Formats: sequence, C-alpha cells, structure tokens
Amino acid sequence: MIRFGIIGTNFITDWFIETIDQVDDVEVTALYSRTESRAKEYAENHSILHTFTSLEEMAQSDVIDAIYIASPNSLHAEQSILFMQHGKHVLCEKPLASNVEEVIRMVDVAKENQVVLLEALRNLFMPNLARIQQTMEKIAPVRRAVFNKSQYSSRYDLYKQGENPNTFNPDFSNGSLMDLGVYLLGPALKLFGQPNAIQASGVTLESGVDGSGTVILSYDDLDVIVMHSKIHATSTPSEIIGEKGRIVINDIATCDEVRLELRDSTSEIISEVQNAPMSYEIEAFVRAIEARDSDTVLHDAADMIRLADVMTKVRKQVGVHYPADT
Repeated sequence: MIRFGIIGTNFITDWFIETIDQVDDVEVTALYSRTESRAKEYAENHSILHTFTSLEEMAQSDVIDAIYIASPNSLHAEQSILFMQHGKHVLCEKPLASNVEEVIRMVDVAKENQVVLLEALRNLFMPNLARIQQTMEKIAPVRRAVFNKSQYSSRYDLYKQGENPNTFNPDFSNGSLMDLGVYLLGPALKLFGQPNAIQASGVTLESGVDGSGTVILSYDDLDVIVMHSKIHATSTPSEIIGEKGRIVINDIATCDEVRLELRDSTSEIISEVQNAPMSYEIEAFVRAIEARDSDTVLHDAADMIRLADVMTKVRKQVGVHYPADT
C-alpha cells in the first residue's frame, strides 16, 4: 500500500482523492494546508487521518510514502525537492516547474535520493493517446497537426475588474501556456519528438502573463500548430492530418473521443471508454515506485526536461518572465 500525502485543498485535490478511491493499493493518509482550521475541515470531509501546517514536518513524517503536489506552479520545484530529499516520491501537477532549470534540478534530486518524480500531465498516460499514436500510420505520411485548447477563464472577468487572481499572476508562474498549452505541447512532443525549430507568439496581459498564444513546432516534413487561450473560447477540435486522411480529437486534454477519417470517406471511432482521467497517471506513478525506476513511465526524466525546455523557450519568445526565472 502506497500512502499519499497531498498539498493543496482545492478542486484538483478533490479530483485526486476521488480517483484514489478507484485505484488499488493506494490511499491518502495526510494533507497539508497553511491553516490548521482549513486542514482539519478538509481532512474531516475526506476521512484523512493526519494533517500538517508545516511542510518540513510533513516531509520528515513516517505516515506517507509519496506526495501529490497541487500547489501554485511557482512552488512546485521547492516543495518537490524538499520531499524528495526526505525520501518521498513525488507526483507533481503540471507544469512540473516554472522553467527548465528548475526541472533539471528536480530530476537530479530524484536521482540522488533514488525516488520517483513524475509530472501529472494526465493526457500523456491515457489509453486513447496511445491509440492515436498507433493509428497515425494509417494516415501517413503526416504533414500537419493542429492542437487547440481554448477556454474562457471565469477569473478573467475578475482580472478585467482590477483584481489580481492567481491565474493571471506571474508571481505564481501562471498564464495560458502553463495552464492549457502544456496539454498540447506534451502530446505534440510525445507523438513527434524534438522539433527542429520553435516559433511562438501570444497576447501578453498587463500583469505580465500570456492570455493566449500560438506555437509552431517545425519538423523535416511536418508542422505542428499549437493554439491555447484563457481569454477566449472555441470548440474547434484538434487534428492530425496526413496524406491518407486525418485523426480528429474532440478534446486533446482528455482524448475522450477520437475519430479516424480516411480519404475514401470511411470513418470510425478509434477511442475507447476511459476511466477517471487522473487514474492513469496515478497507476503509472505506482508502477514506477514498485519498479524503483522513474524511467519506466511513458513520461520519463528526458521527456519532462524536453517539455520544460520547449515551454521555457516559448515564454522567452512571447516575452513572459516569472520571478522564478531570476
């Protein structure tokens, strides 16, 4: 049985706890919150035995084997490193850190302490992404891919009213790329590998973060176009286009419905019904712990560094700078 601690008492940790109940040989035994009252309230609501208001004490405790981190992006590296230095395995929400330098440091600490570090980028672990990869040969050669994830953030209204929500605050290493673009770049790099060139543009808000953006990844005979936004919405699906047809993905972040369309006008659904979205990343994390090897997962250390490197380069082109970059 792998005992999880969790950092964060928000809707994401709610999903995590609900998913944990559907996965064998794992349980949540502890949680951290900055205030004792919030920690106790959340623990009682979710039947969690232990609460902490000190991350250091939690990292040193013997009531957890692993930690799930769902704190603001700017805290991911610091918190992950603390727990890994105390021998705890780390499942950290996407994006893994603020920049590639932090990710490299995290990977090094994981190796030094012989623990598993995994970025919880859920769509990379979903069966339907594997089906997409297997089906690409039916439309080969692939000439273009267009990945889209644009949804209007309710917090954008607060931002326009003069407030400073975390979603649009550079102090927390936030913005459209970090929140939504990662769901697109992760699969793009997984499916097509390291690009030859990266070209990025975006809408930068007065706060300093990106509200939306476009990234073009160039390969020898292929362009991958990534479009993300938190300041406007679209229902346009994602697609991978080849000379023999295309693969249409309803929502690249969930890969819940995927359709193959060939040039001869035949069409078929190639997706399967998936379990709870977070279950696959949790199961992959558990397998890696059992194998004592982070590189047994689909999204290994090299993949995490490559994704962080591309995202860091994209931000530099767009002109988005975080305090964590200094």
